[in-house]
Amino acid sequence: MTSVNRKWAYESALETKGLGRSATIPPSEASIESEAKPEETPDSRPGFIIQVIDRRLEQLKRWLIIRIRKGVIPYPKTNVFDALPKEMAEEFVGIKGTIIQTFGDGFEERTEAFGRKVLKIPRMDGWFHVERKFGIAEGVAGGMFIILAESDEAALEAAERAVEGITTVPYVVGKLAASGTKVGGKRYEDAIATTNDAYCSCLARSEWSKIPEDVKCIYEVIVSGLRLEDVSRALKVGIENATRVHGVIKITATNYDGTLGKGKIFLRDLFQS
Repeated sequence: MTSVNRKWAYESALETKGLGRSATIPPSEASIESEAKPEETPDSRPGFIIQVIDRRLEQLKRWLIIRIRKGVIPYPKTNVFDALPKEMAEEFVGIKGTIIQTFGDGFEERTEAFGRKVLKIPRMDGWFHVERKFGIAEGVAGGMFIILAESDEAALEAAERAVEGITTVPYVVGKLAASGTKVGGKRYEDAIATTNDAYCSCLARSEWSKIPEDVKCIYEVIVSGLRLEDVSRALKVGIENATRVHGVIKITATNYDGTLGKGKIFLRDLFQS
């Protein structure tokens, strides 16, 4: 999405990705992938690129439309375009007949602008331009590693530096989570995901704990992207950044016997010549 200045482009991006931190429950997972400079956007204005991810195609289509309607249209001078490279698109979701189009109440117009096929919808501050269809591709979600550190400060700094490094890799998003999860639950068996108790530093050490005695704080870093090679590269950069922080004791990962997905990225393999 773009706007007349960075402030409103960023405000719109934050609203659009809202409630998108986790993939375990709706409304889909959503993250800011990167900032787009005016020379990189179709309408030559400041913008941000959002990735929206879901395990189910129909859910993805539904929530993409809703996020644009609630997160972009209300903000000043915004437009929204498809940022997925055309050669990567495997399917498309169109906005014809959706709540985006009907907001125009019949005053909307199909046209071409900024080198794109768009629908322009009247707002009180002028025309809102939205691309008529958005590409969808099968990507790689949930690549992750866990940072174990000797203090709260070291763990948080390492996670922040990891995410900073990850954002330098194109087509990926990276974020840190205090709420690392496991599949299912020990006591709440019907739960989709519950706290990763084996790595909860606040719980008493037990037979299931995987935390060394000198570890005080842990964060999970999650990486998702369009291609396996993108995610692998981002994981490597993130780990390298994290391990430069004094106080980091261990980097590891979990897979839960494949229940998180069939794909596996072995962290040690990332550092093989």
